[in-house]
Amino acid sequence: MHIILVSDRMATARTLTLTWRHLAIGAGLLAASVIALSSLFSYFTVRHAAELRLPFLQDLMRVVSAEETQKSRDYVRENLNAMAVKLGQMQAQLLRLDTLGERLATVSGIKLQDPRTPQAERDGRGGPLLNASALSANELQQAVETLSLQLEARTDTLTLLEAQMFEDRVRKARLPTTLPVDAQWNASAYGWRLDPFTGQRAMHEGVDFSAEVGTPIVAAAAGVVIAAERHPDYGLMIDIDHGNDLITRYAHASKLLVQQGTFIKRGQKIAEVGSTGRSTGPHLHFEVRIKGGAQNPNRFLQMAADSGNHRH
Repeated sequence: MHIILVSDRMATARTLTLTWRHLAIGAGLLAASVIALSSLFSYFTVRHAAELRLPFLQDLMRVVSAEETQKSRDYVRENLNAMAVKLGQMQAQLLRLDTLGERLATVSGIKLQDPRTPQAERDGRGGPLLNASALSANELQQAVETLSLQLEARTDTLTLLEAQMFEDRVRKARLPTTLPVDAQWNASAYGWRLDPFTGQRAMHEGVDFSAEVGTPIVAAAAGVVIAAERHPDYGLMIDIDHGNDLITRYAHASKLLVQQGTFIKRGQKIAEVGSTGRSTGPHLHFEVRIKGGAQNPNRFLQMAADSGNHRH
């Protein structure tokens, strides 16, 4: 765009050239000036009105402030309601954890009772919604703190249950409930009998299982071999310590397959049936001793028989 300027004092005319860039800059400056003037006008008007306490402007500002406050309250209330719903879900999950813990304790035969957990908290809850009201921030905070304490109590209870279940599992693993040899019948039971060599009445402190020479002998429970030797009466014998002063003995073997100090797993082959020592024929003499005193092995082996599984 070309603009020609002519003046009476000028001998010649002057020409100005305006490009689109110049026009854009000019338009921008004009718009900025209008906005700045409008802002200043509004600011001074509102300030002046506030100083003069004009009623209509004060009402306008009060309405705007009330709307902003209500929006803030609605936002806070929505968040509190959402947190309350989540809190209720967590409480329901906590009750399910209680039920699970009780079932595990029942299955494991463990009696658990946490004095910090009232029975009323474990009872089922429900019913119609009547005159429900939203929780306040303080009530919600108190509920969260209560739930936190309950979670700590449940954690302690479940940790105790886990420890007791582990202890019970270890204890059962050490009980000699596995049949030590695959035999069809007992040659001699535990208790008083006539001695096969003297014919006199004598105490038989174990159970004799008739089996062919070379039949595998396995450990009735996990433990540590404390003796693997030849004895004048028991012949080739093995003693296994299962802890808690409980020991099992396997006598009259033809071959020993473990040494003193060896850790043995339940069902592990440790020897073979024979007729060494004071014996009238091939068989396994099996004893269970607690604190040195002989126990009836059938009392332990019957535990596996009752469960329908002689070998674990």
